[in-house]
Amino acid sequence: MLQRCSRAVSRLSKLGSTSPMEALRKDVIFTPRHWYSTAAATLAPAPNDSPAMSSPVKSVVNLDKMFLSKPCSLALAPDSRLRIEEPKYEGLRHVIYKMLLFYSKQSTSIRGANVVYRRILHQVDKPAIYEVFNMEKTFKMTFSLLVLHMWLCLRRLKQEGKEGAEFGQYLYERYNHDVELRVSKEGVIWLNAFYKIFYSVASFCFCLLTSQWQVNLLLTKWMKELEKIFYGNIVAYDAALLPEAKPDELPKVIWRNVFADDGESQPDDAASRTALTRYVRREVSCFTLTDKEAMYSGNFMFTSLDNIPSVSAKR
Repeated sequence: MLQRCSRAVSRLSKLGSTSPMEALRKDVIFTPRHWYSTAAATLAPAPNDSPAMSSPVKSVVNLDKMFLSKPCSLALAPDSRLRIEEPKYEGLRHVIYKMLLFYSKQSTSIRGANVVYRRILHQVDKPAIYEVFNMEKTFKMTFSLLVLHMWLCLRRLKQEGKEGAEFGQYLYERYNHDVELRVSKEGVIWLNAFYKIFYSVASFCFCLLTSQWQVNLLLTKWMKELEKIFYGNIVAYDAALLPEAKPDELPKVIWRNVFADDGESQPDDAASRTALTRYVRREVSCFTLTDKEAMYSGNFMFTSLDNIPSVSAKR
């Protein structure tokens, strides 16, 4: 759908488009690496400046006192209701499932990787993480947090050698599929916004005439750009934890990969950045204490960000 929109924008610009249309074409259609932030900005609601509205009360977290406790294993207790156990079949059903390779190493690893990724989504998609670290939930921010938590898991799996690397590949494939769905969904949302702002009979017809293979081509191009960002972030996080790395290297990397917007050179929220850095360091230590059985089965939980002590303040 977005490529259809691209064709419409391109043809309309040849007919003498206005400057806002030209800016939209340059920012969204031809710069895929930054498209998610631009599209999110287009959809962001306008701030409410009406003096008649009362100022809402916001729960503000005391970031200076967070994530200072001693690291511990993230593995779930054997009697935890959050555990997900492998299905156990008996008799003829067990024989049939075994013949279908349900119990093979590959199938077991794929199921485990799916559970691990669900744990990541549980942490990243919940409102708590955005509220605690004072983040705005946009595609860019969610993608950055997905990459960060993927890195935490992949780093731990790498400690298990070749077996952990193979499991990590299944996890990455699950992540890649999810990101592709998110990119498609974000494209549909952006397209709806485009129609609301620039809707016309001509653009609508141009969109209908664009073939599906061009849509897939654009999606593939964006996915390659996001893949570059993923591996770039992974390398930067690993380098920041090397023994020879400077103490302020990890905060800088976290700011660049998570908080920074295009063109910014200075952090805008040092308290949130520092708290997220402590969170990451603690999770790294906690994963080191987490056994491989919990990692391969997905029976672990990231540090809970719900019910964090806070103080009330007016926005």
